[in-house]
Amino acid sequence: MTLTSKERAELRAEAHRLSPLVHVGHQNLTDAVIQTIDDALRTHELMKVALAKASDVKPKDASHALAEKLGADVVQTIGRTCTLYRENPDLKRKKGAPPPWRA
Repeated sequence: MTLTSKERAELRAEAHRLSPLVHVGHQNLTDAVIQTIDDALRTHELMKVALAKASDVKPKDASHALAEKLGADVVQTIGRTCTLYRENPDLKRKKGAPPPWRA
């Protein structure tokens, strides 16, 4: 699924107040890190990932690699922080409840 520019802009605005849920260390994108990000996307749908300064991978390359492996969309990459979004249709939602990343 590819986000439209309007959807991406709305998600960027929502992500502004979020803190990174996962920090990728100097070992880069290990299987354990990818599994942790996958779990976070399943429950939150929208999340930030912080990349270590010691990482030898460029932030945009890392964010696109993560998105491809996880079936997510890159909302934005600013500095060493990327924001990912993946909708979870199985997530229970109550009518009028805030989205899962605000809970």
